[in-house]
Amino acid sequence: MKNGFKIAFIIFLFCSGAVTKGYGKSRPALTITQDTTIPHLVRRGKAVQLIVDGKPYLVLGGELHNSSSSSLKYMEPYWSKLAKAHLNTVLAAVSWELIEPQEGKFDFHLVDGMIRQARKNHLHLILLWFGSWKNGQSYYTPAWVKRDEKRFPLVRIKSGHHIDILSPFSRNTLKADAGAFAALMRHIKQIDGAQHTVIMMQVENEVGVLGDSRDRSRLANEYFQKKVPAQLMRYLQTHKNNLRKNIYDLWGKNGFKTSGNWTDIFGAGTATDELFMAWQYAHYIDLVAKAGKAEYPLPMYVNAWIVQPGDKDPGDYPSGGPQAHVHDIWKAAAPNIDILAPDIYLNGFPKITAQYEEPDKGFFIPESFSGKTGAANAFYAFGACKTIGYSPFGIDGVVRNSTDGPVSKAYDVLAQLQPLLLKAQEEGTITAVSLNKEHPEQKVHMGNYVLDVARRHPWRRDKVAKTGYALIISTAPDEYYVAGNDIQITFYPGSGSGLVGYDYVEDGMFQDGKWQAGRRLNGDAITSSLKLAKMAAQGKTGTMVSIGDGPSVRKVKVYQFR
Repeated sequence: MKNGFKIAFIIFLFCSGAVTKGYGKSRPALTITQDTTIPHLVRRGKAVQLIVDGKPYLVLGGELHNSSSSSLKYMEPYWSKLAKAHLNTVLAAVSWELIEPQEGKFDFHLVDGMIRQARKNHLHLILLWFGSWKNGQSYYTPAWVKRDEKRFPLVRIKSGHHIDILSPFSRNTLKADAGAFAALMRHIKQIDGAQHTVIMMQVENEVGVLGDSRDRSRLANEYFQKKVPAQLMRYLQTHKNNLRKNIYDLWGKNGFKTSGNWTDIFGAGTATDELFMAWQYAHYIDLVAKAGKAEYPLPMYVNAWIVQPGDKDPGDYPSGGPQAHVHDIWKAAAPNIDILAPDIYLNGFPKITAQYEEPDKGFFIPESFSGKTGAANAFYAFGACKTIGYSPFGIDGVVRNSTDGPVSKAYDVLAQLQPLLLKAQEEGTITAVSLNKEHPEQKVHMGNYVLDVARRHPWRRDKVAKTGYALIISTAPDEYYVAGNDIQITFYPGSGSGLVGYDYVEDGMFQDGKWQAGRRLNGDAITSSLKLAKMAAQGKTGTMVSIGDGPSVRKVKVYQFR
């Protein structure tokens, strides 16, 4: 197909209702063949991994502040610092207003400059498309869109006011957004299709209606009264036994009907409003992604502004965004979106990631904390969640004064571990723990042993670490690599009785994928107690594997005795 016809065909599907809303008869979708020579996602054993230049790749990332990438001059001193801080990937915004300042006339000098500087510093890029929405709002759209409300209508809320959010029901807005995104992807392919500096794309940003549970414009109200799209009903029926509980309960409360409008199927209320908006946002963004993939099919994801403590109703957070409890709607509506990714700025990282992981999709943390919390999050994400990557937000601010912070040190260790870690993700021989005052200890079963992981307190209980984290890889039934900080591990037999001793405990590092042993740790370095009779009665030897100088790595080989 010619480029213009590709976009016209996709918009035709939206306008006819054949794909975007499912209102009307179904039509064949545009088929895009995946080129495996470019970056792509693939399931390898027990993990979905990102493949770059033919090899699995971990995104040791950092996202720039929103406005940083709007100036090449501003960014000039930061690229070398980002590389020095052990990042391998930078997440950077590309805003619609700057690449298409006049309708149909594109300016890609910022994109070209970022790609040039990333290559110079041996970094990859993930580009964030700030098109119709960023943080739910429409601040990054061109002036010719902002000033033409008749052509590009806004969301109306129940007070009767319009708010500065483009309505996802507008055909004109979709056509303009998808056209600009397709032009961007076409340009990236032209200048980077061989080098693969850009490895993934984020489509829009933290979408959803703020201030109300749904759009109440005339067009939105019309669609709300129409039948729930057949595409969604088929998904619900096919996946009935595996739906998120809130969606299953809403549907079940209304008799598991297979046809009807939104209130017929799910009942009246803000929860139904949110499902309605999730469907519309997801299908709109799916067609933007489809238009881009028709030009250059890089992996594409969306990110979620997650529900915060104190949020009572959709609209307190962006209603219709890819929050965990509406993932079924997004998966039904957006097959061209490869990852539904959470932005995590709350405590309870393990619990939140468990809500957002989808077994049939990749997993990625595009925004989260830096500092010590970020280091712990990164280790947990790669070990327990088998994520393809982690990325603290505002990374240019983090590295401005220091390129040797906690996340940089964590990335240094994770980069060393990358070949081993990726293999362990694939084989399922990896896990991780994240410990704090509320969750001070965790037992994990790996190989032939149980590992009791606790916060580090070598001798004095009043000196216990506030937090601790560990990533554990089993390379044999009795051999382990442990990486982390402020933790100690006691080994127990996986079955039966007996005690566990060490053939050896080594510190060291990986160089070119090979373990280089440092000190052989013994004596005080592995002793937790000299009260051996008391320890023996508890099934312990008074020894441990301890890391308090981290993040760093230990290699451990154990044996059992009676």
